[in-house]
Amino acid sequence: MATKIDKEACREAYNLVRDDSSAVIWVTFKYDGSTIVPGEQGEEYQDFIQQCTDDIRFFAFVRFTTGDAMSKRSKFALITWIGENVSGLQRAKTGTDKTLVKEVVQNFAKEFVISDRKELDEDFIKNELKKAGGANYDAQTE
Repeated sequence: MATKIDKEACREAYNLVRDDSSAVIWVTFKYDGSTIVPGEQGEEYQDFIQQCTDDIRFFAFVRFTTGDAMSKRSKFALITWIGENVSGLQRAKTGTDKTLVKEVVQNFAKEFVISDRKELDEDFIKNELKKAGGANYDAQTE
């Protein structure tokens, strides 16, 4: 059965994370049967990491505050989480289903596909976003 996405509901969740006045910094997009729908959301990155268990797969849109001494700004990451115990068929399908998610989640600095919780380290993700972000004035203060 072909996967579908609830675009309206997913777009609402996506916009909540994009809104700088919102405390929500992450949302997951999970499978409800063969439909991708908004899942959990939260205000703390550590709470997001708790969602990443070995037996599930989902997509997440996460806001990080990055920058340097000269400017702070929001950067966004699209994270595809595939737990270690997810079947090979589901793993393969996740890649094609991501195109549906990208119809809603269109603005992000970097995309990650992660299966190991160690790779979810906040500093690692922030550094990758910083590299993708262009000018870095931190070097002038070192």
